[in-house]
Amino acid sequence: MSTAGLSAADMAAALRRGEVTPGQLLDDARAQVQRLDGALNAFLAHTDELADRQAQLAAQILRDDPAGASALCGIPVALKDVLCVEGYPTTAGSHIIETFRPPYTATAVQRLLDAGAVPVGKTNCDEFAMGSSTENSAYGPVGNPWDVERVPGGSSGGSAAAVAAGMVPISYGTDTGGSIRQPAALSGVVGFKPTYGRVSRYGLIAFASSLDQVGPIAHTVEDAAAAYAAVAGNDPRDSTSVPDPPDDPSAVLKDGVKGMRLGVPREYMGEGLEPGVRDRVTEAIAVLEGLGATIEEVSLPSTDLGLSTYYIIAPAECSSNLARYDGVRFGRRVERPSVTDTLLHTRDEGFGTEVKRRVMLGTYALSSGYYDAYYRRAQKVRTLIAREFDIVFASVDALVCPTSPKVAFTTGAIQDPVEMYLNDALTIPVNLAGLPGISVPCGFSDGLPVGLQVIAPRLRDARVFQVAAAYEAATEWHLRRARLAAA
Repeated sequence: MSTAGLSAADMAAALRRGEVTPGQLLDDARAQVQRLDGALNAFLAHTDELADRQAQLAAQILRDDPAGASALCGIPVALKDVLCVEGYPTTAGSHIIETFRPPYTATAVQRLLDAGAVPVGKTNCDEFAMGSSTENSAYGPVGNPWDVERVPGGSSGGSAAAVAAGMVPISYGTDTGGSIRQPAALSGVVGFKPTYGRVSRYGLIAFASSLDQVGPIAHTVEDAAAAYAAVAGNDPRDSTSVPDPPDDPSAVLKDGVKGMRLGVPREYMGEGLEPGVRDRVTEAIAVLEGLGATIEEVSLPSTDLGLSTYYIIAPAECSSNLARYDGVRFGRRVERPSVTDTLLHTRDEGFGTEVKRRVMLGTYALSSGYYDAYYRRAQKVRTLIAREFDIVFASVDALVCPTSPKVAFTTGAIQDPVEMYLNDALTIPVNLAGLPGISVPCGFSDGLPVGLQVIAPRLRDARVFQVAAAYEAATEWHLRRARLAAA
């Protein structure tokens, strides 16, 4: 019997009972990828030799010390193709570094390897993680397992699709403005963005360094908690890494929400929400109230400034980070008679349209005469947004709201960049403030998944798991499997 589609917790239990081996789990994952990825395009590369070695290592660990084995030992996982794995392609969904083979492994990935996890491959994503639909990849768009004609969200669309299709129980993405939570919502799975600094960014190909954060996508809150715990913690190679040890999210998964005060930001439930999304989220909030939580309406008045603030800060940082791709040190090089022409043609041919757009926006915001008017002012608004969250969290324990204003849309349906950017309007403020947030499935609208977002104060990552787990335990949405996976 195939184990594809099982949760990581169920796989771990079967491993410890001796019913399956890590090698069998890996074979089942590979078979599911081979069966479905032609329709989805979720994977860009397969880490076969590494996976085989890890499966053998996991088998040895489970044989020698089953009690001491980690929750992810022997579990197949997938990695967004912005996380470096020594010797394997790491393209960030771009042609400009399509030949890049990192000489090192990202800290988050190394922690997975040390825990005995089995990486199946690298997943497709919007180029340099810049997008909300995974249509911007240089290697083609990703399909949504609920409807392959629709997008899975972005930029971690390949990671979300891989889980939703039952290829792997856990995948890892990155969240700069919603790129884990939004695709999780559109693909009907769980996606967690940790507090900024909780997971090392060493070995992560940078988009916007003050916003990027690595996090897991999974079928269940329990799996997401285990996946987060496996990679969280201080890393001296990342100067933004939080020095304090993280809380154990698994310790609070059964604590429930009775007596908790949950805030609903009125700005998140207003204009722009599809009616079906509003209805499902309202129903989910009622479930939490029925479980004993007190629901209060709160206000985050600067929410409408979040999008414009983000699209100054993130492109500015992207402009700086992507300056290194110049055709000189590594990656694609388009030879021309002069150094200047070589640089210009390399970047013109290597970068896609969306990346070029954001580099130009960022360069403009940082240019002489405009820095104070745009970038410095955006940083001040960012501080204002963070302070508003602090004020709200003085009276409530966590916030609950929609993850995305709409369900998955048809590939190619949105051509206006501003309309596309609006898909992240409800997730961006969390990144600007550096807070933890999670998206959990909370029903369907027109047959497509809707996500409930839970947000907690900085460094209170375990709290979002507590609220999400309580909701998940009271509902059955997480048990639904995408049509493509069930076919």
